[in-house]
Amino acid sequence: MDLGFNLNRTANASAWRLMPNRWDFVAFPLIICLIAMAAIGFHQTMAPISTLKTQVISLDPSNLPEYALRTTLRMLAAMFASLVFTLTYGTLAAKSRRAEKVLIPILDILQSVPVLGYISFTVTFFIALFPTRVAGAECAAIFAIFTAQAWNMTFSFYQSLRTVPRDLDEVSRGFHLTGWQRFWKLEVPFSMPGLIWNMMMSMSGGWFFVVASEAITVGNNTITLPGIGAYLAQAISDKNLAAVGWVILAMTIVILAYDQLLFRPLVAWADKFRMETTSSGNAPESWLLDVVRRTRLIHQLLVPAGWMLARTARLPFRLPSVSSVRFPVPKFEKTPSRLGDIIWGILVLLLTLYVVYRVVAYVRTGVTLAEVEHVFVLGFFTLFRVAILIAISSVIWVPLGVLIGLRPALAEKIQPLAQFLAAFPANLLFPVFVIVIVKFNLNPDIWLSPLIVLGTQWYILFNVIAGATAYPNDYKEAATNFRIRGWQWWRQAMLPGIFPYYVTGAITASGGAWNASIVSEFVQWGDTKVAAHGLGAYIAQTTAAGDFPKIILGIAVMSLFVTLFNRLLWRPMYTYAEAKLRLD
Repeated sequence: MDLGFNLNRTANASAWRLMPNRWDFVAFPLIICLIAMAAIGFHQTMAPISTLKTQVISLDPSNLPEYALRTTLRMLAAMFASLVFTLTYGTLAAKSRRAEKVLIPILDILQSVPVLGYISFTVTFFIALFPTRVAGAECAAIFAIFTAQAWNMTFSFYQSLRTVPRDLDEVSRGFHLTGWQRFWKLEVPFSMPGLIWNMMMSMSGGWFFVVASEAITVGNNTITLPGIGAYLAQAISDKNLAAVGWVILAMTIVILAYDQLLFRPLVAWADKFRMETTSSGNAPESWLLDVVRRTRLIHQLLVPAGWMLARTARLPFRLPSVSSVRFPVPKFEKTPSRLGDIIWGILVLLLTLYVVYRVVAYVRTGVTLAEVEHVFVLGFFTLFRVAILIAISSVIWVPLGVLIGLRPALAEKIQPLAQFLAAFPANLLFPVFVIVIVKFNLNPDIWLSPLIVLGTQWYILFNVIAGATAYPNDYKEAATNFRIRGWQWWRQAMLPGIFPYYVTGAITASGGAWNASIVSEFVQWGDTKVAAHGLGAYIAQTTAAGDFPKIILGIAVMSLFVTLFNRLLWRPMYTYAEAKLRLD
């Protein structure tokens, strides 16, 4: 009888755990909304391409909820693609010494290529994949947003993999974890704090170029997708300040929504991956994460998925080893490795020379030598602006980023504001800048430069916050116990701890600033256009004209400037941070 009673009690308890509680009724509407969003997005994507020609972007504010939904779906799709790219590309670059020599310079070039440069050559390709459906144009827009999101996430993940503490790495090898297990049990968790803050920055960076991705104009071809970006482009064309105000309101609501429903829970969840042995006094919180944890039915439904993911991470896959050897190897193994390096370097050099030859041959069909010299001069103008603005941004945002990152309660309050400011498109400031510059006859070379800051400072701020958030609580307590304060605290404790994160932010800030120059050096309000001398204005004007040889020339020169800037300044700092400032 007692055994039967226990069985019944257990069965009743199991059944009771499957019964929804009040928290389930709070979470269920959110899940239904997510499913409805996905269904609506799929239906609209599979619509005939002819609907884009018949649909006219209306400035009626009642259309903004639908436009905001479609823009948000595109950005989430691009975020998912960026995350897959980050985990794959960043891992290969960090694990393979030979691949790193090719992949990191390519990543420098990819982040320096402006969004307009990608759009110019990908619209036709994606539309050809789906010639009768809206999906082609949607893929082009998602890819454009992807190019504004992926690079800084990849740099952050690469930096984390390169700076995993040696003692943790040795412990994982001591437990005979395979490369697959070490990746999911050590390397991905260690990278989570920095990666999530860079995901926030990437989401905001996508907003910065949402107009270019939804209102695509290349030569005589114009493709407009319903969305907040297309709405803003129409408002600027019509000089409708009221519509611009509605865009700001819609952006604010959307940013607050995905901050509360996506990034705040991720930040609170990732806090458990902090590298420390003592607990932090004030961990970040998320009301949504608390609701999900308190649910009964939804929590039980999520248990199998969590179990499957955990089992997958524990599978003893033996992947081909591409990481550089950490332990001494016999001398006779060094010769083949050296020979392999030489052969690999020759192959890379030959491929590079071939690509350069093909690019030069195509550009020569529509560009003279004088034009090339002119573009290089314009590149130096933009380089000067970018360097000055990165220096100013560093002086301002490094101390503030540390202040925010060391105080989770303050970070919770600042996080949505920082996301909104980072997402604030430069296009919204065009009316103010154009009207003021024209009215007072100001120099565009000087007064358009502040617009570039919108694409520069946030990479530094978000990465510094990530570095300060990941800073071990043990180290903070040690500094307090030894009474390390003032400049000594900055020089010996905090700056070395956040330096790898700052360098990652500065590298992506450089690419972000060059990209921002495309929309900042050539601005338009209605029929009034104001242009500064710079490479960004050159690429914007040639893209609007559909002059492909000049577009390629501008992109090639911009890539060259960014790559050399990274190679001569940021990469040595990156190497120093990796070798001297690891939290071992």
